[in-house]
Amino acid sequence: MSGLVDLEALEALVRRAADAILEVYRGTFDVEHKEDRSPLTVADTRSHRILADGLKALTPGIPVLSEEGKHVAYAHRRHWERFWLVDPLDGTKEFIKRNGEFTINVALVEGRLPILGIIHVPVADLFAVGDVRRGGEIRGPDGFRPLAIAKDPPAEGVRVVRSRSHASPDLERLLETLPGHRVVSKGSALKFIALAAGEADFYPRTGPTCEWDTAAGQALVTAAGGVVVDFHGNPLTYNKPDLLNGPFLAAPSLKWLEATGILARAARLPLHSAHTDPSG
Repeated sequence: MSGLVDLEALEALVRRAADAILEVYRGTFDVEHKEDRSPLTVADTRSHRILADGLKALTPGIPVLSEEGKHVAYAHRRHWERFWLVDPLDGTKEFIKRNGEFTINVALVEGRLPILGIIHVPVADLFAVGDVRRGGEIRGPDGFRPLAIAKDPPAEGVRVVRSRSHASPDLERLLETLPGHRVVSKGSALKFIALAAGEADFYPRTGPTCEWDTAAGQALVTAAGGVVVDFHGNPLTYNKPDLLNGPFLAAPSLKWLEATGILARAARLPLHSAHTDPSG
């Protein structure tokens, strides 16, 4: 990755966006709503501008696709060999609640898969960085440690991480396959960090998400040795015409999903939440 991206410069750019977000977070702000009813604040737009301009300056030959940026027609972007996929503020609902569980997500997509991901937690000043070819690490005020997914978690007592803001009856049906599991709720892309760091064993999502919600997290989980797949066991792919993901399973391995029966149950699950809010 060093030939394409200066990681130190990239992290400095993300920190600038985080500073802009925290300036808003510590003051007062208004909340607007986009066409899909998801919330929007000035923190989202400020972070977008910093990241979009900064990425174009850092890597002039790589286009940028951001949640808060202008729409790019599929007829044009379908020819992109690689591109940046950015969520300037993932977890706006958590930002509004002021619980600190929001992130900045930046991913580099090559072909149809994310190969590099950075998730930054502004309130904690924590960076999670994953390169699918070289591994990854988590760095924060308490030091750093390598990304390492928890391999072969037990069928009993599996630590399931789930959304704090998106309840789903379909998820409860899926989790019936894991008796005795323990649930931990987290906002935004913190769920991916927990899985990639070995602090959780399984992250299922039965509702839709947008590609910028998952790309950086998928890179982290892949770099840690895990998988992020659809309900048929195929990796999530990117730069789709509508930029939407279907349901997915983030786990230690495909083998684990098969052994626990999760994959077979997921393939048969009659989903009822397919049209819920796609925000992460």
